[in-house]
Amino acid sequence: MNKVKSLPIVSSLIPLIMLILLLAYNVFVFGDDALSGSNQFILLIGASIAATVGFYYKVSYKKMLVKVADNFQSVAGAILILLFVGALAGTWLASGVIPAMIYYGLKILHPTIFLPSCIIICAIISIATGSSWTTSATVGIALIGIGKALGLPPGMIAGAVISGAYFGDKLSPLSDTTNLAPAMSGGDLFTHIKYMTLTTFPSIIITIIVFIMLGFFQEQKGAADILTLLNQIELKFNINYWLFIVPAFVIFLISRKTPPLIALLAGTILGAIFALIFQPDIVLALSGEKTYNFSSAYKGILNAISVSSQIETENKLLYDLFSSGGMKGMLDTIWLIICAMVFGGVMEAIGALSSITNTLLNWAKNTFQLFASTVATCLTINLTASDQYLAIVIPGKMFSKAYKDRNLAPENLSRTLEDSGTVTSALIPWNTCGAYQSSVLNVGVSEYFIYAIFNWISPFMTLLYALLKIKIRSLK
Repeated sequence: MNKVKSLPIVSSLIPLIMLILLLAYNVFVFGDDALSGSNQFILLIGASIAATVGFYYKVSYKKMLVKVADNFQSVAGAILILLFVGALAGTWLASGVIPAMIYYGLKILHPTIFLPSCIIICAIISIATGSSWTTSATVGIALIGIGKALGLPPGMIAGAVISGAYFGDKLSPLSDTTNLAPAMSGGDLFTHIKYMTLTTFPSIIITIIVFIMLGFFQEQKGAADILTLLNQIELKFNINYWLFIVPAFVIFLISRKTPPLIALLAGTILGAIFALIFQPDIVLALSGEKTYNFSSAYKGILNAISVSSQIETENKLLYDLFSSGGMKGMLDTIWLIICAMVFGGVMEAIGALSSITNTLLNWAKNTFQLFASTVATCLTINLTASDQYLAIVIPGKMFSKAYKDRNLAPENLSRTLEDSGTVTSALIPWNTCGAYQSSVLNVGVSEYFIYAIFNWISPFMTLLYALLKIKIRSLK
């Protein structure tokens, strides 16, 4: 079997088009549950289709396996980071770090600036939890109820909630999409987050300004009472300012350019220590034992780190927020990455990615057109495959070589993936994110679309930076 130098563009697109069609149907059938395994299998089916095309063009099975193995090696660090992120989230919940962030975040709410307060509160909580979905399903629901009592349009409130939630989701090292984007582009997590602030902060500032202006034209009535939520948090956790030492220490390590794995491990261990000091009752509850001793403390901390844990509360709004998947909760994302690497490896081995990339590069005569191609691809996959993860995985793998060929650092690609793939998913009714947000907040996508300003302005911001050549980093 001879080495393939180039593959016709039509043949190269066959596996990709088939994959998108299969994924679209799969999401239609399984809905949100598609991420639990069926999407991963569809990626393997896509890899099989690509392999069949490869066999037709005399590409050896051994060469495909070698490329798949190379891909696995390239994401080994990202997979380890994901596991440590799960562990970190577990101890930060058990120690009260995340509840403390939520507690003090809720306290900044004030009726006279309700809409911008919604953005800030949801941003803080989403950064703390790494999940826009959890933010919407907990505090988001509460804010919708409070906003309605104030006489504000539900679509406007939902737009503020979603804008803040996705801002935090994009910047949180606990977020799976924030980890997934640099993994697909071949970049580093914290470099990606730092580089992403260049477009993300202007977008959220514009969003806040618009909502401040909208607030001037809204007649507010009633009173916003959040004492019930605050009391429920205080009943379960020992809330104090000392808990902020944990995230402050991790931020300090990151600022000192400590390797991510070391910073995350240190944050996990420090969170565990603070859990033992400040939240012994929580640790005991997580252990499932009746007596607090060394054995039960050890078991409680290891449960928080490794498996799903739930802090029981009678408040339905806080129930989902007081839960963590630990390292186990990251396995679906890791599984998705592994299967995506199989598909990407086979596509690379048969020359399909190279062919598609070359075609795009022939059209993309400059940096702006390359960025525009990436944005368009992310939007197309969000519309067709109906999943934000796939809108990151597929374009990320497909465009990584094109960016390298243009001497562009991987964070350019990872930022564009997030600016166009992650945030726009909530704007599409049949996308898993759009369906979820609409269902949880009980507000139609058509009602909040125009008010989810951060979500639809982000792709334009990244294109504006590319057009004006602002902060476009080259490879060193």
